[in-house]
Amino acid sequence: MLELYQFEMSHYVEKIRLILDYKGLDYRKINVTPGMGQLDLMQMSGQRQVPVLKDGSTIIADSTAIAEYLDKQYPDKPIIPHDPKLRGLCVIMEQWADESIGVNARKCLIGSLGQDQSFRTAALPSNTPDFLKTLVESVPNDLFSFFGFGVGLGPDTIKSAHDAMKRDLAALCFILIEQPYLVTDHPTLADFAVAALTMYVKFPEGNYLNIPESLKGKGVAGIADIGTFKPFFDWRDKLYADYRKPLIGMPSSGARPTSINID
Repeated sequence: MLELYQFEMSHYVEKIRLILDYKGLDYRKINVTPGMGQLDLMQMSGQRQVPVLKDGSTIIADSTAIAEYLDKQYPDKPIIPHDPKLRGLCVIMEQWADESIGVNARKCLIGSLGQDQSFRTAALPSNTPDFLKTLVESVPNDLFSFFGFGVGLGPDTIKSAHDAMKRDLAALCFILIEQPYLVTDHPTLADFAVAALTMYVKFPEGNYLNIPESLKGKGVAGIADIGTFKPFFDWRDKLYADYRKPLIGMPSSGARPTSINID
């Protein structure tokens, strides 16, 4: 069986989970423990980042490389078009999603966690003790902003990411006005990349992710809660409903399981 080494809350891992579900491939999730588990991942794959896919003796790192491998090795329900023009458009759009949406969505999420106490609390694992929830709620937003400066995520950086995300979502809304998917008349790698990498600005509703119930359907204020981008999120919700398999009970965690808030 395919094994997917992952963080549950990684939006790049979510891209691969969507593709695996779309192709109807069975796989086992192996949750990687930050720190020590990533050292094990380094020994196995030569790098520390998730996702990593193990298919028998074959090990593939990086979400784009995994997607290309899956399409070549399991060609049913292809996700990369054969037509040269459509193939190029699909690949470019996936790369844009990785480098723009994926990066800016992470910054938007961090900014929202710093400014919205209720969102910050909702992001805590469901088994978090009440005293720790109270502690997190009591941390002043200004303190989170201070820590943001320390890692290069000050208010100006967060605002730039917010603005870029709004432009990207507006462009996607325009593209999807008169067509069901971004490139062809069926889902491609571009669709799954865009759907997954917007996870941080609005988490999907439904039982797709092993995250606190209070976090499902919740997102970044000023993006997830305004009508301007509703057509996009409606499209994404339909993509999930059509192709993402809901969790049945607790997901398989494999060796060295962990809970993690953000990738």
